[in-house]
Amino acid sequence: QLNLMESGGGSVQHGGSLKLSCTLSESINSNACMGWFRQTPGKEREGVVAISRNGTSTTYGASAKGRFGISRDNAKNTVYLQMNSLKPEDSSMYYCAASHDFNYYEMRPRDYKYWGQGTQVTVSS
Repeated sequence: QLNLMESGGGSVQHGGSLKLSCTLSESINSNACMGWFRQTPGKEREGVVAISRNGTSTTYGASAKGRFGISRDNAKNTVYLQMNSLKPEDSSMYYCAASHDFNYYEMRPRDYKYWGQGTQVTVSS
């Protein structure tokens, strides 16, 4: 059983930056692909960005391209989401998730078996 915990959320002004972290409770050992998702009330969970087991491949959702970056440090069992040029529409609950599915890059929530509790990001105009 993997346990994931997000941190780093908070409130920021339009144009600001935040860096989210996701720590896994056990060693990743390059076994899991990781993704960041977000969800606001009444909307479907949206894939933001995903990263391969060894960190060499990344996939970005349309909302993240050019502004967000994902990285991972397997030695620290941690995955990061750097968010720059934040907009009010980026306000959401952000979740990290782990997948052992070959199709992880499609960022479909159903392909991710393990989820964190989420961290709230609020961007004010």
